[in-house]
Amino acid sequence: MTREELDRLISLGEGQTLEFKRSASEDFGREMVAFANSLGGIILIGIDDNGKIVGVEQPNRIKGQIQSTARNLEPPLRVQVEAVGSVMVVTVPQSSDSPHSSGGRFYLREGASCQQMTRSQIREYFFREGLLLFDTMINRDFDISKDLTRKSYQAFAKSAGIPSTLDMVDSLRNLKLLTDKGMTNAGALILGRQGSRHIISATVMCALFQGTTKTKILDQKLFDEDIVSNYRNALLYLQSHLNTEYIITAVRTNKLELPEEALREAIINAIAHRDYRSPANIQIFIFYDRVEIHNPGGLVAGLKIADLGKRSVPRNPLLFGMLYRMDLVEHVGSGLKRIRGAMKEYGLEAPVIEADEHWFAITFKRNTALKGPEKGIEKGSASREKGREKSREKILDIIRENTRITMNELAEKTGLSIKGIEKNIRLLKKEKVLRRIGPDKGGHWEVK
Repeated sequence: MTREELDRLISLGEGQTLEFKRSASEDFGREMVAFANSLGGIILIGIDDNGKIVGVEQPNRIKGQIQSTARNLEPPLRVQVEAVGSVMVVTVPQSSDSPHSSGGRFYLREGASCQQMTRSQIREYFFREGLLLFDTMINRDFDISKDLTRKSYQAFAKSAGIPSTLDMVDSLRNLKLLTDKGMTNAGALILGRQGSRHIISATVMCALFQGTTKTKILDQKLFDEDIVSNYRNALLYLQSHLNTEYIITAVRTNKLELPEEALREAIINAIAHRDYRSPANIQIFIFYDRVEIHNPGGLVAGLKIADLGKRSVPRNPLLFGMLYRMDLVEHVGSGLKRIRGAMKEYGLEAPVIEADEHWFAITFKRNTALKGPEKGIEKGSASREKGREKSREKILDIIRENTRITMNELAEKTGLSIKGIEKNIRLLKKEKVLRRIGPDKGGHWEVK
């Protein structure tokens, strides 16, 4: 740095990235830490608060003192120190190893001052930088003796490809879902019967609106089970409230107005990547002209909207890994690419993606020309009954292919919950379209 450059720097005055010091005092370590944990900056030693050069004596000794202080920070920090006349210029980079501490305390640069971080600030900083992971933390509300059932584990194990011969506790420990201290948040989300009991915001809210605004709600559902059931129920909600085109060729096929693959990816991505520390839940809105899916938690630190589809940094890597084992998500970073590909194959516009510090949203545009002005959304009970009829048709088609299929297998193939399957089976039996031959185990179905 030249003297001319130094003078220009001094003329700017102290601020977010510039600090004046008369001498390298004992608190110099915290100043370096504050810059490293923020945007980086420059410390000028030998300048008073008014910007007047007072200079320093023994610059070589001060340089060694500064470098020694930087090495003793936790973790150590590399800084550049140079003398410009009688002024020492210390350049502190924004650190990729942050957060740094000095004397066991953490600091941030706020404006023209150095502020000690509070406990909540430290905690938020660690979460934001991915140094603390919510899904790996222990869930204190999950009672293993009451909340971990053999039935819920078996459903998970089957989906995750875990051999039935393996011990339940050993398997969960090896998967890192269970520790000596208890069930992790990821385990509670997957194995808990009621999500909000363990994590209050682990619900999915779906709503159907009249027109293009939220003025009038036609229907609303809150799904509050384990996250896999929430996913299936949310998808079924969309299927039952969006239009279906019936295509007659050699056989009749049903084509949803939006590609089911894209909707599946959008919902499961919201569940996998949302911020579960937020009190808000996942929200799915159906309007006359669009479908919106919102999840709390903006982009992970270091990720930009332009990076989506190219790379991904999972906010909940343990949870994501379990969903991957269950074949509910593809490789990291491929979700948005698959969504865009499915929309293109349908001849539809790519979805609109928006994100800020707290929210992520994806919007699918509906083809209003297929529905006519303000007539596109079927309302009330008629729409719900249409959805139920489609579910029962799907169940019958699957049973025709395999008359010995189980309730759990039906749930997996249809995306319905076990309760939903049981309810539809009762209705089909009542209508005398379906009957059970033999016992639950060893028997088979007969479709009339």
